[in-house]
Amino acid sequence: MIAMPITLKQNYAAPPTDGTPPAVSVSNLHIRFGNEGSEFTALQDVSMQIQEGALVTMLGPSGCGKSTLLRCIADLVHISDGSVSVLGQMPRKAREGRDFAFVFQDATLLPWRSAIENVRLPMEVGRRDSDTTFADPEQLLALVGLKGRENALPHELSGGQRQRVAIARALVTRPRILLMDEPFGALDEITRDKLNEELLRLWQETGTTILFVTHSIPEAVFLGQYVLMLASHPGRVKEFMKIDLPGPRTLAMRDTVEFIRITAQLRALLEQC
Repeated sequence: MIAMPITLKQNYAAPPTDGTPPAVSVSNLHIRFGNEGSEFTALQDVSMQIQEGALVTMLGPSGCGKSTLLRCIADLVHISDGSVSVLGQMPRKAREGRDFAFVFQDATLLPWRSAIENVRLPMEVGRRDSDTTFADPEQLLALVGLKGRENALPHELSGGQRQRVAIARALVTRPRILLMDEPFGALDEITRDKLNEELLRLWQETGTTILFVTHSIPEAVFLGQYVLMLASHPGRVKEFMKIDLPGPRTLAMRDTVEFIRITAQLRALLEQC
């Protein structure tokens, strides 16, 4: 395995329009749990496409299947009917090739390993081909604003700093897709705002495709090029809305008339879910 410098793609701000295959394609997806007679439909007839390089946020009421859809894309949930394609291949193949990485709400760092050792963990487990290349862990920690904290143990870091380590760890395999399940949901508002800005910067610099689940309408609008809205009982696509806000986005933008209008529109849609 080889650790390589991070290659940045500056100012990557829009999905490609050159006809390349989508990063994620979901077609007529059904997810059911339980046995016959006690079957529960979590997702019903879900179809959508996400172009490579896009940042898509996902909203919907509790229990509508947001996390289930994310886990289905990550090959963590069995598909009942329909299909999911990740970078033109089956999710299992994409997982085996480390084409995507997952960031959960809990940073799940190993408490006995330092920040840099936690970031290195994916380099030590799983596939170890001699030609496998990884991003440089020290550069990644610097990229997420933790330069100088490489040797800190998780209990010596704040909640926001631990999530930064988790994001760096996810990026060390150079994934083309980053799946994020409410990664900032347990953080205070100020820390969450800072990490929102940090995530946008990372996305612009790396060009990674991001699918981000959140319960916060302002967060979904601030981060997303597109917002995927799911309705519940059963989970299904309610809306796939393009967010036409100028860039670069700043926190001050949340006080503008246009931002407030979009959040109000999404809130009205959410109330119908």
